[in-house]
Amino acid sequence: MEIWRQAIDEVDAGAERVARRVAGLTAHELRAPSALPGWSRGHVATHVARNADSLWNLLESARTGVAIPQYPSLERRNADIEAGAGRGADELAADVRATAARFAEQVRALPDAAWNAPVVAMAGWPHPAWYTVLRRWHEVEAHHADLAAGYGPADWPEPYVRWALTSTLTDLAALPGDLYGELAGYRITATDSGESAALGWTAGGPEASGSGRALLGWLSGRSDGAGVTLRPDGPVPVPPPWPHRPSGF
Repeated sequence: MEIWRQAIDEVDAGAERVARRVAGLTAHELRAPSALPGWSRGHVATHVARNADSLWNLLESARTGVAIPQYPSLERRNADIEAGAGRGADELAADVRATAARFAEQVRALPDAAWNAPVVAMAGWPHPAWYTVLRRWHEVEAHHADLAAGYGPADWPEPYVRWALTSTLTDLAALPGDLYGELAGYRITATDSGESAALGWTAGGPEASGSGRALLGWLSGRSDGAGVTLRPDGPVPVPPPWPHRPSGF
């Protein structure tokens, strides 16, 4: 079975975990800063909900053959997040649940012929409709960690870690070399799976290694590099912005 089909139930479960986490926060905790600069936890929760709506738009585009943008505009996206950020826990959690259910219904009803239809991300890159499910998987897991409310890379489900690490290493290696940033010249290796990515690396060059979970936390910007070993030793490099443009489309 294709990985995106396997991910459908995982996405549902991940969104429900976010909703439960949000429902348990106090008004003060919701106004407190999240792990994302400039955003409160209320902003993050609202974004998770609005993201479900935006990806529903892409699936609707695939279903109908009518070009529908992910968001009407960047300005509208940002305004909607700002407008919803000040709500209470019950309303935020209900929004996360309702939009997740709407997205899930669209996923399960989409005709097989529509899954390979091309859609376009807000960032401008095209991908087949099926990749929308995997994008949503990133959203619910990464932004759950961004709530900074007791959930982090150590809590990510193992199926997500396996897929997201492979995807991250593949897409990172496919970036133009000038986008490697501080990782230019490195080889990155997962000590548990053996997967690796060479970013302009040559024999004797710098290396970073760790468990797949530790590497994913670091490369996704959701950890400070705890569990990552560098050779030679030194400050942990700052990885480029994540997620990366998917390769192969």
